[in-house]
Amino acid sequence: MSQYDDFIGTRPVAPRHAFDVQALAAWMDRHVDGFAGPLQVEMFKGGQSNPTYKLVTPARSYVLRSKPGPVAKLLPSAHAIEREYAVMRALADTDVPVPRMLALCEDESVIGRAFFVMEFMAGRVLWDQALPGMPPEQRAAHYDEMNRVIAALHRVDFAALGLGDYGRPGNYFERQIGRWSRQYQASATQPIAEMDRLIEWLPTHLPASARDESRVSIVHGDYRLDNLMFHPSEPRVVAVLDWELSTLGHPLADFAYHCMAWHIPHRLSRGIGGLDLAALGIPSERDYIARYCERTGLPGPDALLDDWNFYLAYNLFRIAAILQGIAKRVEAGTAASAQARAAGAQARPMAEMAWAFAQRHG
Repeated sequence: MSQYDDFIGTRPVAPRHAFDVQALAAWMDRHVDGFAGPLQVEMFKGGQSNPTYKLVTPARSYVLRSKPGPVAKLLPSAHAIEREYAVMRALADTDVPVPRMLALCEDESVIGRAFFVMEFMAGRVLWDQALPGMPPEQRAAHYDEMNRVIAALHRVDFAALGLGDYGRPGNYFERQIGRWSRQYQASATQPIAEMDRLIEWLPTHLPASARDESRVSIVHGDYRLDNLMFHPSEPRVVAVLDWELSTLGHPLADFAYHCMAWHIPHRLSRGIGGLDLAALGIPSERDYIARYCERTGLPGPDALLDDWNFYLAYNLFRIAAILQGIAKRVEAGTAASAQARAAGAQARPMAEMAWAFAQRHG
């Protein structure tokens, strides 16, 4: 298999996500080099937030990513597709693989929402982080490639790429904790006591490493296996997807988020916690951290692990806030995939895990 939809599938566009296809085709004719209709639109099944469509023409396919439809009530700062477009366009000639950006439309009068068009990539999107069906050496190679790409991202000279203003300077964790606290409170559907405790605890327990203002990089914000597209047959990332949460920030926040997989049980959100990693060929979390440190020039894993419980608590809190947002969209009828209801139901377990890590922090 070698096509994006072979792995995540497409479906007809649901009425709440539909738009004027002829208006889009007319716009693409003016703004996308080489475009020629007729145009057929399908919707990818994956993704919880910004609707993503496959655009098919006789000559080639494209991908369109948009804000939710005009009936959706958007939380502040959410669904910033113009930022996704800007960062992927800037990263085009770096060691971070991204799709080629073709055109951005911020004029919501065209199809009723802002959107951008990018190239359609051939490859595999792998959903289960245990990588079932692969031999151990292939699992090891895929994990090492994930590590290589996130290290490459954190080494990018963002100022040289024109992204010096892509995020606000300073107080990254304070601002992020405040942001996700507000987003959680704006989307709460039922009380979660652990979230209330974390909202109070996190700002008062920032370790020195989290306050280090010299550590700034582009952070993806949602770097995980299923936001990567691998080559059709090789353990090589051809595209990092879903940059909605990207900004300038602390690289350890981004890397620790990625490492959540080692702590989340496999039965819960496809983590690898509790699995026999050695038998599978998947590196231990400590070995994975050590490889990241080698690639980024950071001190060894011991220095990172001193504060690791804080980073785990922070990231699980953040995940819980994101999942609560999905739960709210399910309630409002605007969630973009059939998996949204199950995802939203995980907000409470993630909050409980976050509070458990907070209590272990020294």
